[in-house]
Amino acid sequence: MQTDNAETIRRTIRSVPDWPQPGVIFRDITPVLQDPRAFRVLIDLFVYRYMRQRLDLVAGIDARGFIIGSVLAYELNLGFVPVRKKGKLPFRTVAEEYSLEYGNASVEMHTDSVRTGQRVLLVDDLIATGGTMLAAIKLLQRLGANVVEAATIIDLPDLGGSAKVAETGTPLFTVCQYSADTP
Repeated sequence: MQTDNAETIRRTIRSVPDWPQPGVIFRDITPVLQDPRAFRVLIDLFVYRYMRQRLDLVAGIDARGFIIGSVLAYELNLGFVPVRKKGKLPFRTVAEEYSLEYGNASVEMHTDSVRTGQRVLLVDDLIATGGTMLAAIKLLQRLGANVVEAATIIDLPDLGGSAKVAETGTPLFTVCQYSADTP
């Protein structure tokens, strides 16, 4: 059943060649969000995986992680906390910097987002190089959270992010994988 559900999601994701630059195949999840059946299948897949995990919170990474994470938190009757790009939160924050191809970026959370020992699921739409995911894991851990698992819809394993997350000891669940040459 889970394999069928993952295949439903995979078939619904749109692959856009040469975007945002030549040679890149962009994996677009908006068709999954637009299709009520596919969206329900996706959320149910996550719900069934996490409903017995004794989680306290779902954290979602800016911006598409907010969509999946907040709906999942609602379905699991949990709170949701955002991991935002720098400068977007109004209260006291703590930040974690990470490297980009041409510079650095930061993610932030409110200092009171999680309490020490809370069991947190971290959600995003996609893992590529892993920079944002790794920064979010470090940030949650600095705040005292126990990151039970990280979860994404898409893994691009050729870019190395999922391997880097594995090296931290944080489990990673992904619905589907795409190699660089998969259309």
